[in-house]
Amino acid sequence: MNRGIIIARCLLEPSRRWCLFMLVLMSMILGCAPGPRSADSPGRDPYYISGAPEDRETLRQLFRILATETDREAEFAVVREIANRYVRLGEYGKLINFLTARTNRDPQDPYNAYYLFMVAYGYIQQEAYPVAALYFDGIIKNYPDLTVEGQSIHATCLKQLITLVDNPEQAVGYYEELIDRFSDSIDLGLAYFMLAQAYEQIGDWNGALQSYTKYLPYRGAIIPGFPNADQHAKQLVDFNKSPKDWTFENLNTLVSTIKAALGEGSSLRLRQYQAKVNFFARSWAQEDTDDSGMAEFNLANFMRGNQIRYADTLDTGSNANEAYLRTSGWDQFMSIWYFYFRKIYFPLDPEIHGRWEWAGVYYGEKF
Repeated sequence: MNRGIIIARCLLEPSRRWCLFMLVLMSMILGCAPGPRSADSPGRDPYYISGAPEDRETLRQLFRILATETDREAEFAVVREIANRYVRLGEYGKLINFLTARTNRDPQDPYNAYYLFMVAYGYIQQEAYPVAALYFDGIIKNYPDLTVEGQSIHATCLKQLITLVDNPEQAVGYYEELIDRFSDSIDLGLAYFMLAQAYEQIGDWNGALQSYTKYLPYRGAIIPGFPNADQHAKQLVDFNKSPKDWTFENLNTLVSTIKAALGEGSSLRLRQYQAKVNFFARSWAQEDTDDSGMAEFNLANFMRGNQIRYADTLDTGSNANEAYLRTSGWDQFMSIWYFYFRKIYFPLDPEIHGRWEWAGVYYGEKF
């Protein structure tokens, strides 16, 4: 078993009987670096003294102060300075051993949450991410929260865990706890969107839609890796609320119906078949989120007095999920329109998921 994981489980689950045995056996077999022989006594254990001469002398002085200090807050300040010095020196092994030995020796120390947080930080610097995650999780579950320099240890642990875990079910739990406990000190837009994403990954679409709905008041939030976050959330929420009565079982039926309406010159029938939510009308160069052309989009205005023609087959850029139909004769300034059809992605409703809709119009010749 990984040495860091053994130590973490012993510190974070101290009731386990095998902890002491495993630690002693591990020290004998693996030759672990020695801890202090008495209460933080570097004089008889030089392991903790390292660095340039001035660093070594500073550490000796700090350990001397720590050995005689009885006030908890003052003691905490000294331990923090020792820990920070190890961080500056890049001595993460010494940082981990020093703080785990101290926490194991005094389980009731009110600052143990911070000490173990620094241990987890040390493991991150050593790229031992699973061990670090074990510490962060154990701190939240087994130690009261602590505020250091205005920052909650629990909140920081949750944020770290969100970046470390690969299991979306765990991510859901961490995001929910972060939102429930620290909503006044986090980016709620980011938290709600990423919670919705985690729900999507585990197939909980009710949870995803609820989270996307809560995200919408925070539209415009910066969501790393999701430039179209607002559009994605709004489309799913709006589609969920709609009757969805414009959808077709398959692409062939949809295209045949649209062609028939075009042949009849019936703008009324076409309007009946276009998607009632998330429908767009834009040029190819416009951004996906740009709906500036929708206010002027009225099929009757463009069809009146014109004979609309359409291609016999779909555009070659069509695929299993998207399709384009080239049409012409709409307007002397912009005669060419491409009708855009897409397969509906909506796993929440199996009867709708996989059907097709006429989702929009692109003005002009296809690039």
